[in-house]
Amino acid sequence: MCVRSLSVVCCLLCASLLSAAELEWIQVSADGKSFVTAESHQRFVPWGFNYDHDRDGRLLEDYWNKEWSAIEDDFKEMKQLGANVVRIHIQFGKFMSAPDQPRAEALKKLGDLLTLAERTGLYIDLTGLGCYHKQDVPPWYDALNDQQRWEAQTHFWSAVAKQCAGSPAIFCYDLMNEPVVHGGKKKGTDWLGPGFAGKHFVQRITLSPDERTRPEIAAAWIKTLVEAIHKQDARHLITVGMVPWSLERKGLQSGFVPEKVSEHLDFICVHLYPEKGKLKEALETLKGFDIGKPLVIEETFPLKSSPEEFEQFMQESRQYADGWIGFYWGKPLKEYQQGKTIGDAIMARWLEFFKENGPRFKEVQ
Repeated sequence: MCVRSLSVVCCLLCASLLSAAELEWIQVSADGKSFVTAESHQRFVPWGFNYDHDRDGRLLEDYWNKEWSAIEDDFKEMKQLGANVVRIHIQFGKFMSAPDQPRAEALKKLGDLLTLAERTGLYIDLTGLGCYHKQDVPPWYDALNDQQRWEAQTHFWSAVAKQCAGSPAIFCYDLMNEPVVHGGKKKGTDWLGPGFAGKHFVQRITLSPDERTRPEIAAAWIKTLVEAIHKQDARHLITVGMVPWSLERKGLQSGFVPEKVSEHLDFICVHLYPEKGKLKEALETLKGFDIGKPLVIEETFPLKSSPEEFEQFMQESRQYADGWIGFYWGKPLKEYQQGKTIGDAIMARWLEFFKENGPRFKEVQ
């Protein structure tokens, strides 16, 4: 019995070491149009999940100290579903105690997460500067002016990049989820956009009017943060998660016009949720982000369309996209399949689609 137990332990240890060894660094291909592994030069297609909150809406930092085993289980299932990338969203207030003071305990926990990713064989899309729960945003952070806020953000990214620099598990750093440049002629009053399901995913990078154009401000902000990261980590890829209304079109605009702000980005990310009866429009929007750099649909889900239309969008998006990241919220597929609600049915179908189609989407086209 002892010999058998020892054999099992050795097998598990070997499997764990093998998973870590299999993770190669990811880089942009020589032609600048896709992703490849750094050593074997194999094509890499991001196919994964946003792991932005759990089934109860809690953010990762709210439970990772006391419920680590749940995170381990979630990583295991995401891997079993066929994911190779997990998008992690970390919150500014949980990582910074002052404008220039990172929290050592949060950075250590992030290191633990990277170790878990390496052991599981998953890459991390690390999205930072989150202020998703408005009540958790430090008052001192909101009180900063534009320049001071940017400086605090460089301290955040400098600390995070220093922690992550040596890990091949980092696929990329995403500077911020859905940033927007203030566009009013008067000074803004709120750094955060309107809430959605109790969370604030859109964030302004400025509140004060500026003589520069909005894309010029966005490009300067990106350059500032990229330079801070590169002082600690010059190897990992960097991007930013753009809203679909970043294109120069009539109506609402974010200021993050892809072709005008992407000089210092390694690839482009767009968040795109196709709407019912508007498949053509969604594909045209996606095409607008295809500017010659790798393009990842960093958020997508059948939120505004039927499952059939969404799956058609996914199929047709392959002509432009080089990667896809949907959602997983800590509830196993089996539980969704046994559920009784419409939400359970939608999520079950999404996860089934993800699992069944992963091999084909990850193929070299």
